[in-house]
Amino acid sequence: MNVSLTPELEQRIADKVSTGLYTTASEVVREALRLLFEADETRDRLKARLNAEIQVGLDQLDRGEGLDGAAVFDEVGALIKARRAAR
Repeated sequence: MNVSLTPELEQRIADKVSTGLYTTASEVVREALRLLFEADETRDRLKARLNAEIQVGLDQLDRGEGLDGAAVFDEVGALIKARRAAR
């Protein structure tokens, strides 16, 4: 495999190698790819979790377990007004 990098990326990789933490540019690139794939997996897990939570909410709405948004808004507004009046 042959990969072309910008001069800036080449310099950043060289800087990492010069610290002594990595012995070759290949090690830096492998670590970067490992972190990229790990981030992809984390994003996929979070997306799946969010989709599952959304589905739970949609199922609740289908069963009629939702709240009337206008009624909730009115109730919260009344609570705010009551707290302001109590001050």
